[in-house]
Amino acid sequence: MADTSVRVANAGGEQVHLVDTGRRDGPPLLIGSGLGGAWFDWDPTVELLRAEHRTVVYDRPGLGRSPAAHAPPSLRRDVQIMADLAKEIGAPVTVLAHSMGAFAAEALARLHPELLNGLVLVDPSYERDPCAGPRVAAALTPLTKTLGGALGVTRIARLGAPAARRLVLRFTSDRDDTVPAATVRDVYGRGTVIGTIAAEELAYREMAADLAALRDRRPFPDLPLVVLTALGDVRGPGRAQDWAEGHRRLAAMSPRGEQVELPGAKHMLQLDRPDAIAAAVAQVLH
Repeated sequence: MADTSVRVANAGGEQVHLVDTGRRDGPPLLIGSGLGGAWFDWDPTVELLRAEHRTVVYDRPGLGRSPAAHAPPSLRRDVQIMADLAKEIGAPVTVLAHSMGAFAAEALARLHPELLNGLVLVDPSYERDPCAGPRVAAALTPLTKTLGGALGVTRIARLGAPAARRLVLRFTSDRDDTVPAATVRDVYGRGTVIGTIAAEELAYREMAADLAALRDRRPFPDLPLVVLTALGDVRGPGRAQDWAEGHRRLAAMSPRGEQVELPGAKHMLQLDRPDAIAAAVAQVLH
């Protein structure tokens, strides 16, 4: 029987907002968003999966309805959050991760393969030659918090949230949000969320470089892996080809890896192509 609980859990020294729904006795799915994402981005996908699976969608610290983070964004922090959540909901789990969230998902597989049944990487971020450069993310995170707090206090974030969200979806999805405008305003009108998005932008290349270093130290385990590639967004023909090639490299990490290209689909596959994600989950679990 499918039911839903919404709570805040302690994981990796942080507090994270969880939406836990579906069959409690079904195969557990741990689901994470990309940069700036929120739990409701996954609603169409969860709707397809919840009858047969336990789906647990979480917001990284400071995003969605999660409280502000204690530690700056980092690969180490995000892997520990995922590891703790996997243990809480009943490892081994299948991880679904979108965009930048795939960095931590891959690192989790390399560091803690015993916690996983497999992975579905949903149009994941990929950097061919990651280079962190000067490491400034941790030092600048207090400034992003201050900026976010100022935008929250002045209500600028709340007033501009719906328009900013619509602009993002215009380029990354073919559908509107699945929640009321008031929910979008409540989430993206939080100064904490705006500050966290800025902090994750700063940390992006550092996390990519840390993952590249981890690849040299820890092999990818013999786990099922499906990489879904969106080919219909605004990257352009040349960049789309590079993106697809990067995803082929990701799929090749595992002897049981497969890449699935989705022509015409945009980056927010969890909104636009939940059917493809559900098919990938079935492939991983069977």
